[in-house]
Amino acid sequence: MRSQARLLGLLGLAGLASADPTWPSPKYDEMEEIIYQAQSVNARKFFDTVSPCGNEASGPGRQNAAEWLRTAFHDMATRSDYFDKGGLDASLQYELGNGENTGPGHQTTIEFMGPYLSPRSSLSDLIAAGVYASVRSCGGPVVPYRVGRIDATAKGDVGVPQPENSIFTLQLQFDRMGFNNTEMIQLTICGHTIGGVHQTEFPDLVPEGAGVNGELSLDSSVATFDNRVVTEYLDGSTQNPLVIGPSVRLQKNSDFKVFNSDGNQTVKALTDKANFNDVCGRLLAKMIDTVPTSVKLSDPVVPYAVKPYRMQLTLADGGNTLQWTGSIRVRTTGLADGAIQSVTIHYKNRDGASDCHGSCTVTTTHQGISQGLDDTFSWYPIQANIPVGSGISSFTVDVTTADGTKTYDNNGNGYPLQDAILFQQPQSCVLGSSGALTAVAAVRNDRVDLGAQARIWYKTPQANSPVPLLSNTIVDLEKGACVGQYTLFNINTTITGGLAYQAYLDLINGDHSDSFKALSNMSGTCRPFANAAVCGAPPRDAVTSGPVSGTIAPTDPAADPTSTAPPGTGLPPTSVPPVLTPSMPATTAPPATSTPGPTPTHKPAVGGYVMVSCWTEGDGVRALNGDTFANDTMTLQDCEDFCASFVFWGTEFGRECYCGNTLAKSSGEAPIADCNIPCGGDATEFCGAGNRLELYSTTATQPPAPTGTLAPVPTISPYVLVGCWTEGDGVRALGQAFFTSPDMTNEQCAASCAGFKFFGTEFGNECYCGDFTAASSEAAPDADCGATCAGNQFEFCGGSDRLELYMNPDATGGSPSQPAAVGDFVFAGCQTEGNGTRALSGATTFNTSMTNELCGAFCADFDFFGTEFGAECYCGDALDPSSMAAPAADCQMLCGGNDQEFCGAGNRLSVYVKNGTATRLKSALWYAVGQIVDEESMKRGRNATPQFIGALTEMVWAQIENVAADLESFSEHAGRTTVTTDDVLLLARKNPDLQRIMRAFVEEAKGEREGRKGKGKARMR
Repeated sequence: MRSQARLLGLLGLAGLASADPTWPSPKYDEMEEIIYQAQSVNARKFFDTVSPCGNEASGPGRQNAAEWLRTAFHDMATRSDYFDKGGLDASLQYELGNGENTGPGHQTTIEFMGPYLSPRSSLSDLIAAGVYASVRSCGGPVVPYRVGRIDATAKGDVGVPQPENSIFTLQLQFDRMGFNNTEMIQLTICGHTIGGVHQTEFPDLVPEGAGVNGELSLDSSVATFDNRVVTEYLDGSTQNPLVIGPSVRLQKNSDFKVFNSDGNQTVKALTDKANFNDVCGRLLAKMIDTVPTSVKLSDPVVPYAVKPYRMQLTLADGGNTLQWTGSIRVRTTGLADGAIQSVTIHYKNRDGASDCHGSCTVTTTHQGISQGLDDTFSWYPIQANIPVGSGISSFTVDVTTADGTKTYDNNGNGYPLQDAILFQQPQSCVLGSSGALTAVAAVRNDRVDLGAQARIWYKTPQANSPVPLLSNTIVDLEKGACVGQYTLFNINTTITGGLAYQAYLDLINGDHSDSFKALSNMSGTCRPFANAAVCGAPPRDAVTSGPVSGTIAPTDPAADPTSTAPPGTGLPPTSVPPVLTPSMPATTAPPATSTPGPTPTHKPAVGGYVMVSCWTEGDGVRALNGDTFANDTMTLQDCEDFCASFVFWGTEFGRECYCGNTLAKSSGEAPIADCNIPCGGDATEFCGAGNRLELYSTTATQPPAPTGTLAPVPTISPYVLVGCWTEGDGVRALGQAFFTSPDMTNEQCAASCAGFKFFGTEFGNECYCGDFTAASSEAAPDADCGATCAGNQFEFCGGSDRLELYMNPDATGGSPSQPAAVGDFVFAGCQTEGNGTRALSGATTFNTSMTNELCGAFCADFDFFGTEFGAECYCGDALDPSSMAAPAADCQMLCGGNDQEFCGAGNRLSVYVKNGTATRLKSALWYAVGQIVDEESMKRGRNATPQFIGALTEMVWAQIENVAADLESFSEHAGRTTVTTDDVLLLARKNPDLQRIMRAFVEEAKGEREGRKGKGKARMR
């Protein structure tokens, strides 16, 4: 396989350039970089928590790779082929609390992927990429990956397979998804070859204290994608808790039910490793490609042989030069080190001709390499100056090796690069704290009448999802000063939602745009446009024999009284654009030619800081734990400005900046040669490397360090310390109020939570309040709450997913509950809505101050009422037969008018029945149970009295949910919204679990009547 991969790599470089997609591809390019640029230069770091496969970044006993794989399945599993809805659509982000998606793994996976959400990378595409990443990181096959999925905006249907389901139910559920019985077995095996089952999610299957942190693995190679889950099952050595152990007695041995559903024929075929890999690659691809037919996915994403990366033109040199920056990425998979001798660029002017007022050739130098899971790439930065008078329209790339030169021309189109509208990043700035944004664009004067617009993509937090909502708005830019052949346009606005550094900007001028500009790459200070040329003056290159070399003057806004005020200083939306420093254009300029880039050096001093050395990160921690930011145009000066209030700062990976007042004890000095990546914004200086900081220390005299002892604060009147406490399972432990503060202390949190029974601090700077703690929240070891408070280094403020919990013992409060009775009604249970219809079809009302008492009074003339989603009330005289019993935990949304009681949830009713109404709901399901009992009793000479049937239904209650799930699947398959009594009778007879229990119960009762009591019990066993 390795020799084959090497051959493919050679063919990829030597073959036709048409093998590449045509660049740029907004649908394709961002995800291509995320999945292939994994490490080193320009790494996207998407795989960091799943590579290597055994990475337990989320905690001991939690293999993140397995959690990523399960997340994709759970997201896809509610797909209905019958109605062409659902599939892999990221609806899971809204379904984390519905009882089918237990455990923290789905949420932590989605939270990790949230910052990668962008206009060109949907959350569902990211979840699908997680399958490629997790499987390949664990040594599994390459899962073909496509893009183009569309994210859901609300939760989908229920229907994720559960361990307690009968094989009939499981088969119906997979059939609904579009998988036949053989594929059901194969997909289950491929999904269960890594990871395990956890005690916290399945306490009845995993004994307390078992495994690592309560995890029992599904096979003996928990962190390797192989077929041991199959071979160990067949040879009897399996320890899979879904095959053996308590799951057998509880009938939750779902892997056994699935594997054995065809007499182990499919399982046996997967003992061949090559077949196993082939099948898993194919089935997992089908899983992530399961989408509605209206969604059109791309061809499989493969890496470009040659790809332009972050191409940017910037108006510079007073308006006489277009500064061209970016990189050329060349795929080198299978090639020897140093095989590429040179990379040269040939560009065409604005009119598509080769007259560039000088040379049309740009040479590059090798910057470094990056790696994916299967590929390697070499990087060649571009730093060139293009005369404004000639401009640019496209370019080609020559790659030279010992075998000759290959020209890449973007499938005959040339790589396009427009100069109609340019994003002026130096003159633009954003403040993450307030969201204040100043954006400046330069528009060529012959296109000024078309104006300029900005499409701003921004994120706002969602209460029902751990991932923010991505929205966009289009605003007009204000026309500003003319600079030579260009006119500047600008906007001053505010990015809402508190996530400004995750926003993106598209600048539009007619049919041209400069798009997908990440605000995370912008500075917090707008630089003025220096030495601006007179409007309309001919550019210097028009009267010289060669191109002009020019750069943006690095004016210090703090020292220049004409500099633009940074955003957030109260400027009105119509404030003027950045101040220009005008100068007359020069009449002559020395000719210049494109030359190789400068040689970077280690700067001994920057501002008031001196270089310490190249420095390692800590052992599992950052060397510097203060503020941080990242920017593709990073310079040492940018980082020094950002960290001016800290003792230390350092740059890493060419684009990252870290600050701190102390260094982690486990970090240390590294060879200076290790810090070998140039700064993204200044190739003359180094900015660290992978896991290496270019470290600087202040020369200023530091005040004496405050003294004190780090310890828990036992009392903050009127609150007393409870201890370290976990967050809830998919919910906040304290969910009634929340805020963050950069100077958080426990005292500050206590003051803000005054009036609540509980408060807790978390992760150093977060504060939560509430009158009760979530039922799934529990005590944690004190050592878990090791984060110091942002505002007091001598106090603990919780930890990651851990609260420093305090309680006011004199305050009223307590956990919310479901009232057992409301007037003449008694609580009957949590129920789903009907299958395509309301569970209660009588009167209905909505009230944001809803309570169960209010709903009961409204429904006084009916036999049933139910509250839903905190504010909805439904009445009826019977429940629709397709409504199913749901776990009580599903109905835990607080009532809008009383935060001490529950009022159902999404698609879940807290149902009450009028006292005196039959406690067993009259439905076709119960009729079917009675019919089957009667048949079985007659066969054995036993009369089916009402008491007998009642006792039996109590025994089979645990199986009723399975039959109800069968009903739902049946009705979907049949395309009907209701089912008949005959349908129910047929399905109940087919349910083997229900049949077995009924027959055993009848046999036992018959034995008791005949005085043979022991016989029936023995048969039950």
